Amino acid sequence: MARLAVASLLLLGVPAAAYVAPGASRSVAEQRSFTAASALPFEEPALDEPAAGSAAGLAAAGLGLGAMLGWFNARRQQVASVAGAAALAMAPAAGLAIVDYDAVKYLGGSDKVDINNANVQAYRQFPGMYPTAAGAIGSHGPYKSVQDIYSIPGLTEQVKGIMKKYEAQFVCLPVNEAYFIDRINNGMYR
Repeated sequence: MARLAVASLLLLGVPAAAYVAPGASRSVAEQRSFTAASALPFEEPALDEPAAGSAAGLAAAGLGLGAMLGWFNARRQQVASVAGAAALAMAPAAGLAIVDYDAVKYLGGSDKVDINNANVQAYRQFPGMYPTAAGAIGSHGPYKSVQDIYSIPGLTEQVKGIMKKYEAQFVCLPVNEAYFIDRINNGMYR
């Protein structure tokens, strides 16, 4: 048992003793010969103490670190549970996300399409609407009612007839800026 304690003390203390504190490698003479320090009107006090910690302090630090790692190893399940719970508590809660647009179903997820906010791709479900009629609806507006789409300049009677065919499938909801700007190109190409 004593051999195990001495071996663990040596294994833990040797890496700690090899540590060199930053700035400890320069001698006091080198520190005084620093040109910027010699330009100052005051002198730095001479360092009489060694810059690195004592061997006993390093051994104690190594022993403490080893004891802590041993404790973690013995209670691996509890440490993992606490770490997992902490990670879960700090993660954003996806279930509490706020839906920013209540009428998202009219953006292409149902048989009705919002003419003010839906992307042109939402009109693909209506044969003949995409791309000409859908592009005309998407590039104009906002609309106050569904009937406003018939006053789009440059529409042919054929395109107006296709729009009239699906008029019951259109809804006119207030503009939501987050969707209105993406009516032509929302960055989804499939």
